[in-house]
Amino acid sequence: MLSENIKVLRKAKGMSQEELAIRLNVVRQTISKWERGASVPDSELLIKLAEVLDTSVTELLGETIEEQEEQVSLQTIAARLETLNAQFARENERRRKLWRGIFIIAAVFALGLLVHGLVSTFWAMSTSQAINGSLSIIGGADGPTAILVTGAVGEIGTILAAIVIGIMAIIGIVKTSNKH
Repeated sequence: MLSENIKVLRKAKGMSQEELAIRLNVVRQTISKWERGASVPDSELLIKLAEVLDTSVTELLGETIEEQEEQVSLQTIAARLETLNAQFARENERRRKLWRGIFIIAAVFALGLLVHGLVSTFWAMSTSQAINGSLSIIGGADGPTAILVTGAVGEIGTILAAIVIGIMAIIGIVKTSNKH
């Protein structure tokens, strides 16, 4: 029976329904329907299915192929594990690169923030020194008033934030380097 033969041959190849579906350019549910006997592949897909499963159309349509004992060769298991390990390694590498990129962007941001904070601090200090040289007391109705202008104190927080973000970004970059 076709449905049983598809299932037995697919399992003998160590393929999941999803993997077979991808190779045939159909959705997994189509493979499931074939294996349950709810539908059958058209002639074009039947030929392609036989090729993918390394069998003939006659054998697929013939009598039910006996399911072999659950003797899966060590080579089949090793090949499957190797495939899974390769997929896992690719996914880990993709995540590592993503996080490394995020940490590099954070480091650049911290550097810009630090430069901005230092420039603003030095500008505020030089401006306040220039003002102090020509500072005069303004008289008002309630007595003399002196005005002090500085922005340097507000920039200390910016500089500290930049340093903390920079340190965290550097640690992240080192931790996500290729050297494991």
